[in-house]
Amino acid sequence: MNIVPNQIVLAYSGGLDTSVIMRWLIETYHCPVVAFVANVGQQEDLEVIAKKAQQTGASQVCVEDVRETFVRDFVFPALRAHAVYEGTYLLGTSLARPLIAKTQVDVARWVGADTVSHGATGKGNDQVRFELTYQALAPHLQTIAPWREWDLNSRESLMQYAGQHGIPVPTTTTKPYSTDRNLLHNSYEGGILEDPWQEPPDDMFLITVSPEQAPDRPTYVEIDFASGVPVALDGTAYRPATLLETLNRLAGDNGVGRVDMVENRFVGMKSRGVYETPGGTVLHIAHRALESITLDREVMHIRDSFIPKYAQLVYNGFWFSPERTMLQAAIDEAQRDVTGTVRVKLYKGNCLVAGRKSVRSLYRNDFVTFEADEVYNQHDAEGFIRLNGLRLKIRSLRDQASSV
Repeated sequence: MNIVPNQIVLAYSGGLDTSVIMRWLIETYHCPVVAFVANVGQQEDLEVIAKKAQQTGASQVCVEDVRETFVRDFVFPALRAHAVYEGTYLLGTSLARPLIAKTQVDVARWVGADTVSHGATGKGNDQVRFELTYQALAPHLQTIAPWREWDLNSRESLMQYAGQHGIPVPTTTTKPYSTDRNLLHNSYEGGILEDPWQEPPDDMFLITVSPEQAPDRPTYVEIDFASGVPVALDGTAYRPATLLETLNRLAGDNGVGRVDMVENRFVGMKSRGVYETPGGTVLHIAHRALESITLDREVMHIRDSFIPKYAQLVYNGFWFSPERTMLQAAIDEAQRDVTGTVRVKLYKGNCLVAGRKSVRSLYRNDFVTFEADEVYNQHDAEGFIRLNGLRLKIRSLRDQASSV
């Protein structure tokens, strides 16, 4: 596709790919390139990143703090959905990308740009997440995906390009894996991790200590929820981003939240990803524990049937789709009674539920007790079993008759 942009807004992180892309866009399209930097809690010096973008040739740098929006409007809705991709991945990158792309679109409108660009490769999921968001929110914008156009076909060639143009990059040949960090997680892929038999080096991890090095005494934390949303830790109310950041530290110090998986990318290949999601892991376990006493059985089972589809939609980039919005509405309706407190025990990589309570609890000790009670007639179970087994009995009688 021949594109003649008047101005480009690049989703810029300051890493290897986008640092090279900045210079490449300027040299290829001969137009102003605006560097857009989203603060999603990556724990980097954004002033340094902004300065680097200017030195690399950016005509303008826009830094947007979207941490609260990220946790409140993306992480917590996915938590209410109990979204886990392929039973393991808590969707840290998948949830951040649509927010970054949405804010990038807002910046493009603000500066009057007609084109957006990103650093996602032609093999990965992020290209889909960015571009589906562009199409959903601003279909008039042109898109440039350098990885699908240029002849720089490896990270080694990118590092050579950066060296030739005097662009400093954090990736080295000794630690060539790619990382992506936000308030929900840190991810690692590529390089030495491409061999799924190879154990990740312990010095790679940035958020969690190894379970072996975690404290010998457990840490207890009480988490308060209101309609499925975490609102307080140990009785102290927090804003969403601060709550998750605090829980990241507590869980990370206890080695909680490391995941090593081989996942199925949307484009069709399998990819090995290593993740740290300490606070998110604790919230998912606590949230499920609170649901166990507050959700009606059938409501829970229906909501659970949504999990694979919801997680797949988010993973594949369909956050701004009508089907995800529809599922979210049903899920949030189910969360109205998920209010209460869960106590968890963090110990050497484990998060164990130590207690749960709620004023909206459906758990009734007077019904479930093994001691004498006056509210449940055990003889009622006989008819219940007989009626539920009737179809099985009839089928067996038929089969016995046909075998004679």
